[in-house]
Amino acid sequence: MSGTPIPLPERIELADEGLVLRDWTEADLAAMPELFDHPDIAYWTPIVSPFDEAAAVARLDRARQLRAEGTTILLAVTVDGRAPLGEVMLRLGPEGGEIGYAIGPAHRGQGLAVRAVRVMAAYAVEQLGVERVFLELEAENAASVAVATKAGFRLLDVPLIEGEEKGRPYALQTWDLPSPWAGGR
Repeated sequence: MSGTPIPLPERIELADEGLVLRDWTEADLAAMPELFDHPDIAYWTPIVSPFDEAAAVARLDRARQLRAEGTTILLAVTVDGRAPLGEVMLRLGPEGGEIGYAIGPAHRGQGLAVRAVRVMAAYAVEQLGVERVFLELEAENAASVAVATKAGFRLLDVPLIEGEEKGRPYALQTWDLPSPWAGGR
């Protein structure tokens, strides 16, 4: 995949693994603070904190802007296409497709993140032609390490990605998805 943004569909709905990943809508704004205004999400993700109604409106606007630019897809994670339980992201770049996720605290422990990551990875490869799908996460984030492992990703022996977010330093590991489409699993 080149560094040139690709045209992304205006609407996306992916149904697989007992999930429906769909576009965020105005109807979701009231539910978003309950999902994202949590210390774990504030600590481990770049999602703004505190996360209130204004943050929800800004996130919806940003999701639409990034989609229009052809760089990023943000989808609500649902089981039936209705109430959002979290979010899954696909950021497209020259290195491939980076997947990120955040599941609301009340909905954890159901395998939602693992299934959402697998559905998004399959979409990236099969529908968008992404050649490489990866995760970037902190080794200390045990829940994300478990998601990466259960979703079939492998830790790569590459330098850590170091930086600072929200006033705290981080060091991200890169996890790669061996491609079953290329016989890599």
